[in-house]
Parts: sequence; structure tokens; C-alpha cells
Amino acid sequence: MRKLPQNRTSNPKAMHRASLTFRMNVLFFSIFLLFSLLIFRLGFLQIVNGDDYVRKLQEKEEVRVNTSVPRGRIFDRYGRILIDNQPENAITYTKMQTTKQAEMLEVANKLAHLIEQPTDKITQRDQLDFWILLNNEEAKAKVTEKEMDEFRDKNEDLEKKEINAEYDRRIRERITDEELAQMTEFELEVLAIYREMMTGYNLSPQIIKGENVTADEFARVSENLTDLPGVNTTTDWKRVRLSPLAVLGRTTVPSKGVPKSDLNHYLARDYSRNDRVGESYFEAQYEEILQGEKSIVKNLTNKKGQVVETVTTYDGEPGKDLVSTIDIELQQKADEILERQLLELKSRGGSELLDRAFMVSMNPKTGELLSISGKKIEKDKETGKPYIVDYSYGTFTTAYEAGSIVKAATVLMGYNEGVITPGTVMLDAPMRIGNITLNTLFNKHGSVMLDDLTALERSSNVYMFKIAMGVGGRTYSPGMRFSLPKGTLQTMRNEYAQFGLGVPTGIDLPGEAIGYQADPDTDVKLLNLAIGQFDTYTPMQMVQYISTIANGGYRIQPRMLKEIRKPSKDGENLGQVVDEVTPTILNRIENTEREIEHVQEGLRRVYFGSRGAARRQFETAKYTAAGKTGTAQVVYYGPQKEKYGTDTINVVHVGYAPFEDPEIAYAIIYPWATTNFSDSNYLPHGNVTAREFLDAYFELKQKYAEEGLSASKVEKPIIKDSDEKLEETDEVKTVTE
Repeated sequence: MRKLPQNRTSNPKAMHRASLTFRMNVLFFSIFLLFSLLIFRLGFLQIVNGDDYVRKLQEKEEVRVNTSVPRGRIFDRYGRILIDNQPENAITYTKMQTTKQAEMLEVANKLAHLIEQPTDKITQRDQLDFWILLNNEEAKAKVTEKEMDEFRDKNEDLEKKEINAEYDRRIRERITDEELAQMTEFELEVLAIYREMMTGYNLSPQIIKGENVTADEFARVSENLTDLPGVNTTTDWKRVRLSPLAVLGRTTVPSKGVPKSDLNHYLARDYSRNDRVGESYFEAQYEEILQGEKSIVKNLTNKKGQVVETVTTYDGEPGKDLVSTIDIELQQKADEILERQLLELKSRGGSELLDRAFMVSMNPKTGELLSISGKKIEKDKETGKPYIVDYSYGTFTTAYEAGSIVKAATVLMGYNEGVITPGTVMLDAPMRIGNITLNTLFNKHGSVMLDDLTALERSSNVYMFKIAMGVGGRTYSPGMRFSLPKGTLQTMRNEYAQFGLGVPTGIDLPGEAIGYQADPDTDVKLLNLAIGQFDTYTPMQMVQYISTIANGGYRIQPRMLKEIRKPSKDGENLGQVVDEVTPTILNRIENTEREIEHVQEGLRRVYFGSRGAARRQFETAKYTAAGKTGTAQVVYYGPQKEKYGTDTINVVHVGYAPFEDPEIAYAIIYPWATTNFSDSNYLPHGNVTAREFLDAYFELKQKYAEEGLSASKVEKPIIKDSDEKLEETDEVKTVTE
């Protein structure tokens, strides 16, 4: 029997498809409705309530405020504190957007009864403006309306603010000295407080008194805070130096605040006008790391702009700590040695121009500066007595003729320019060029054959002169008329620049000098460049130069920063390392390894050779070392202007140790050491300083090894090495008799 066909609508698959279609339509319709409602709501919020929400948003303002977070501390390479922070009481004032001038004046008046405010910062303009504020009617009477009407008629093109400025100027001009003198001491104190209140920004605390706030003052203000709207008592952090080392730099104090020359720079970075900032050297170089981050608060205001609630959204963070490369114990030894030798040299005849000495040491492989010593003799203006100050920054901000220490670079230049090869022998005898005679100090009249190593050991001038002539393509002949190609001077300077002489060293401190380079008026004078008696170099350039030879030809950037660390959590151990500075190679000199090693041997002979210029000081040393002595005959152009043009001598010395594997290099200079040029006046002070310094270095190295003290430990205890504290404004003076 044949089945009858079923109705299509009764087919299950068809029914399922129909149901699915219906549900999809319902879903799409629902989505359409939801989107329509969302668009309607967004439109309503934007068009109808947009202004209200914008207004409510404007009632909340996030502001960075000066909470005086501790500045990062500075340590030496072993964790000894060099610069610390000390808490001190402070009184602040916060101005609101709605604060009126009269309200501020009232608060200043009340504060003046509670604290003693110094008035030495008040200017005459401050006094004039304050007199006008206190005597408003009398001030207005000084300039009549008729007078100003006439001024407007004559200056119709002036804007209103320019007219008002002229009006104010005329008032100030007519305030007499007698009227200003009527201000009482109390009113001047009110003015001193008021001027500090006015320098602050809205919603940002301004330090009114942050130095020498007594416990009584702090207590009195704290007890009366309810009657002093905007005033608060808090803790400020002042800088305490535990080392007199000047290159560590200084910070400003709140009374000085941000330097005017850099005001816009700092204000753009959310600083307040009276923030402490690094104003010199290491403190200034790493200001943004040391400064820390201020707290952020959200001020909730009502429709009238009045703050109704303050919510802290970020608590701020202390500045990061810096571990320097300096070994402060080695630094102290260097300072003692340099000062003693400077005073001994000063006690000799012919030392009237001598007033300074420098010694820099660094690791020649890493560029880490281990000590930076500079001493300068000053005279007290009142007593006339001499005293010594730290002049360590002079190691990279002042430059001098370096003398024979550059001869190693001259020999390497000779190799590089194809003038000589290792082992080349030349005659050392007086050279006659025209009517000029040039010679070597140890051989003024005789003749002696020298190779390059002996020329370094005995410090031959003639050997170096002949190299310089060869660079210019000339060969010496007695009585010759002398000239050199135009590019010879620049070729020589380019060669010396490879070692860091006459170019920036790249030191991580501001204010570096590069020395003076003049154009010689005769070609014969150009020869003096080859023996270090023409261009001037800084002591920092000199130590970079000898380091380049010591490490095999790599010019390394000298630096004072070793590590950046987070603030200590427990006060006992240094915080976690954030960044560790790695050596920066600036360039490699163009000489071969063999050539460099050959010159190194010549420098070793200076210390230990049979005729070495420093053999007397180093022959008994228990370590190996190498170096070069130098005396530069120069013309004086120092601070004593009346002595300009006087002939004098710079005593210079550079070296490194140990010879086989150098770990310390050093440069020493006593500028203008003597005006006595007699042959018998041998000045060993550079050599003696070098020997005593190296002895101290190796003694400390042994001591540190015995104590287990290491500069490479990640976990490092904080060492409180000194109880002597220097205030922010203290100047260290060592009086000499």
C-alpha cells in the first residue's frame, strides 16, 4: 500500500529551521533596540548633561605637591656614606585658588608673632610693594587722576595693563626713604613671611621657614594651626656632607631654592621655587635621579572653587641612592699626600706663583675614578693668613702645559705616521735651526745615540723634535731654514686626541674644560707640542691619556657613577641595584699591540731603568709600575695678574701599576711650581707624590682583602665611616702658617 506524502509544515527539520529564523530575528531586533538605547543615552549625556559632567570633572584636580621626600644618598664604592640627609622642622603654607590677599596678610601677621623670620632676603621692591599694601589710600594719593588722564591722552595706543604699570611705577617712585624707614622690625618680619607665601603656587605647599626652625617655634605653630589656614608643620630634609670632596657638589637651600638661570627648566618638571636642587658637579649631574618623586594629591572642590577634600593618590618616593666610584679612604690618603707635598714645595724659594696641586687616579680598564684630589692655597681677606681649600673640580675645569709626560704619545705618533719604528735609533745632540738652538736637558752640549726606549727613559727632547719634523716630512740638518707643511699641527693634535689630550674626556660631571690650543707664530714653536710645552691639558685628560697606554690602547670614559640603587629598606644595607654603569670605550688608538707594548717597556724603564728619571723614588718598590715624569717651562697666566708673563715651571707625573696587569693609573701636577731655573734645583715632588700614593694604594688593597671589603658585592652593608658632619653651606678650610 503506497504512503501518502506528509505536509511540509509537519516536517521536523522544517519546523526547526522556522524556529531558528524567528529567534535570530528576535535577537537582531533586541540588539538594534539596545544600540538605539545606548546611542540615545550617550547623546543625552553629551548634549543635555555634558556641561554638568565637565564641571564636575573640573572640580577634581590632581596636583604634585612638595612633600620634601628625602633626597638620594651618595656612597663611596664600598658603601661608606659620603652625603646623607638629616630631618629638620619646617613650616609651610598652601595657597588655595580662592585665597585673598588680605587673608594671606592676616596669616603672615599671626605667624610673625609665633616665629622669628630672617629679613635679609627682602629687596627694596618688596618694601615698596608692601608699603603700598599697608598704606593703600596714601599710595593712591601720590598720583592724581588728572595726571593719569593726561598720560592716557598722550599715549592712546597703550593697553590698559601698560597704563596700570605706569601708574604703579609712579607710586613707587614717589614713596620716600623716610616713609619706608617707618616700617617696624615686626612689619619687616611680616613682609618676609608674606613674600615667601606669595612665591608659591596654588595648592602646592611653600616652605615659609625650613632652616633653623626651633623646637619652640615648631610647637607654637603646631598648637595654633586651626587659626592659621593654609599653614602646616612638617619635616624637611637637609643635606649633610660627611666628606669635604668638592666634586660631590652642593645643593641649594630652601631660602635660595631653584637657581634663577634654570628656573623654567625646573618648573616645567614640577619643581617648586624653593626646592633643594643640585647646583654643582655630582649633585647637579644626577639631579633627576637623586631628587625623588613628590606625592600627588587630588583636590576636590565645590562650585565656588573651594577645596572640600584632599585625597592622596600617590605617596611619593625618596630619591634613589648613588654609589660612586670613589674610594674615600684612598681619597683621604691622596689629599694628605698632595697637601703635604704642596706645602713643602711652597716653602722653597721661587714658589711665589705656586698656589695649587692636583692628583687624579682611575682604573684604566673601567674608567672608574678612584680619587680626585685638588688643593688650592687661598688667603683670608681679613687676617691675611693662608689656608687650603679642596679644589678637586680643578682637575677637569683647569688646564696646564703637561711637559715631557706626553712623549709616550709622541713616540706612538711617530710609529703611526711612519716616521720611526720600534727600535729606531737617532742622534741626540743640540739642534741648530736658524739662530735657535734646541737641546735635551741631560745633554746640552754632547752627542749620544738613543733608541726610542732610551729616549723615553731619559726623556730626550731632541728625539721628540725629530719625530715632529718627520710628521711634517722634514729631516733635520744643522743650520737649516725650517718650515713645516700647513697641516702638520692638526695632524699632531689629531694624534694626541686619540689619547684624550686636547679633547673632552666625557667625564660625567658638568663644566669640563678641554684646554687651550693656540696657533704658533713660528714653525719652530710647533716642535714644542711634541714635548708638551705648547697646548694645555687638564689633569683629567692626563690620566685618561696614561690609562689609554696602560690598558693596551683603549680610551675609556672616566666616570664617578658606579651604581644606582633603590633607597635602603632597613637603614643597614644598601637597596637593590637599579642600574650598574658599564665601561664606555670612546676609541682605540691606531697603533699595533706590539707598538703599544714597546712604549710600555719604555715607561717601565722610567721607574726601574738604570737611568730612569724616577728610578731614585721607585727602585725599592715591592710592586711593578711604569710612568713618565715631566717639567714644562711655561709662561705664567694665573690668578696673579701683576705677574703675567713670568717664566715658571710645571712639575708633572703620570703612571700606572701593576705593570703587568694595570689596575690603577694616576696623573699629578704642580702648576707654576718654581721660577728658579738653576740646574741644581731638582724638584722630585711629582715622583715622591706618585711613590707615596702607590704605597698607600697597595696597603689599602691588602687591608680591604683582610677585612673582606669588596666593591663588587651586590648585597652591601652601609658603612658609617665618619661622625664629622659638614652643613650645606660650610666651606672647609685648612689654615696654614
